[in-house]
Amino acid sequence: MALPHVLIFPLPIQGPVNCMLKLAELFCLHQEIHVTFLNSEHIQQRLLKCTDVQIRFKKYPNFKFMTIPDGLPEDNPRTGDQVRNLVKGVEDVSSPLLTEMVTSGLLSPNSEKPVTCLLVDGIFSFAVDIAKEVGIPLLYFDTISPCALWTYLCVPKLIEAGEIPFKGNDLDALVNNVPGMEGVIRRRDLPSFCRAPDLNNPTIQRIIKEGKHIVQAQGLIFNTFEGLEGPILSQFRTLCPKIYSVGPLHIHLKKSLSSKCSVPKTSTSNSIWKEDMSCMDWLDEQPNKSVLFVSIGSVAAMSKAQLLEIWYGLVNSKTRFLWVQRPGSVIGLEENNDIPIELSKSTKERGCIVSWAPQEEVLAHPSIGGFLTHCGWNSTLESIVEGVPMICWPYFVDQQVNSRYVGEVWKLGLDMKDVCDRAIVEKMVREMMEVRKIEFLERGREMRNLAIESVNEGGSSYKDLDRLVEDIRLMRI
Repeated sequence: MALPHVLIFPLPIQGPVNCMLKLAELFCLHQEIHVTFLNSEHIQQRLLKCTDVQIRFKKYPNFKFMTIPDGLPEDNPRTGDQVRNLVKGVEDVSSPLLTEMVTSGLLSPNSEKPVTCLLVDGIFSFAVDIAKEVGIPLLYFDTISPCALWTYLCVPKLIEAGEIPFKGNDLDALVNNVPGMEGVIRRRDLPSFCRAPDLNNPTIQRIIKEGKHIVQAQGLIFNTFEGLEGPILSQFRTLCPKIYSVGPLHIHLKKSLSSKCSVPKTSTSNSIWKEDMSCMDWLDEQPNKSVLFVSIGSVAAMSKAQLLEIWYGLVNSKTRFLWVQRPGSVIGLEENNDIPIELSKSTKERGCIVSWAPQEEVLAHPSIGGFLTHCGWNSTLESIVEGVPMICWPYFVDQQVNSRYVGEVWKLGLDMKDVCDRAIVEKMVREMMEVRKIEFLERGREMRNLAIESVNEGGSSYKDLDRLVEDIRLMRI
């Protein structure tokens, strides 16, 4: 009997690609599943340029990469403000090619290794029809947090109840029609698109469409663990009986690699940006838990004014900091030479700025005591796994929900959303790195232990991954 064959297709941006590559490698380690990973041509070129991904996956005979155009011109920056265009490009250009690939092409039922299961990003509503046409099961893997996705699915209910569009300007008013989040979520904590004044907003319409399709999948995969999001996962089980909670994937993969063989000699980076390793030498010279790591991720952006407010706040706090300033992430900044001299001077004294950093390694470094983050889901989980408290400055979509949960529900940090003021930045940095340092580090240690337990043998995520592999292998989905 032929081995089952999973086709994995992520949304072609850094976060989802990183996450799904880790799941793909976990499948490869089970050796009972063929995996084809479908990347956009742009992402594949970036991966080959910035990582050893080709060498790393060569050791798995049951794995192969394939590529497909994403429908955008090569010079498109593919930053946060381009995500809508990227999704449209995938729908218009990639989707027909994917359909051809699995119905009559290289991966069709008549091919040597036909695809027996589609595993795609939850935003790709077109996958429901493709899976039906081929007659194979569909698994949706939404790489954002379940707590954020749950608010997406509640958008029709919020519209029906008249809670969106917002009436009046009070963003601190509590939201009542997201089951399981009563008393927690305020208007400002809903995904950023909920602030649109018009329900015909294209993002809101897409989210409503996604919600209708996501429950038609045969199963939902999440990068989380029961100890973190158990109550929300219970809400999802009322809509879809097969829920696989297999995270945190980056530590799950490390555990599996170390149990199957020795600790990997090559890195497990899936970064589409070249990592500057010099920052690790700088961290080695800093005292224990003394450095604030600052990064707004791979697609978020800020204005020059916001950059300066954060920078002054960091410098005035007198805290050591390692700051990732990704090329193209600051709108309106031509050259670093228009940075005030006092900022440059203070940064030389106790700061380090790089264009991109090996984030997992940075967060695991003993000198890191906090993380000022955009609160993307991969970053949030990586911080949780290392027990590093967070100051959350969310940019868009799911990050507003994540930041509320970090601050209010999990008590793992401070929520700085909708604020960019040097005095507030300074106050929050001091609160995290000095005033409440022990409290946050102790809470971080508790959640870190729960995360690691979940991927250990017998843990909830360990068992869910086994169940997922078995269900794919035996075609029980």
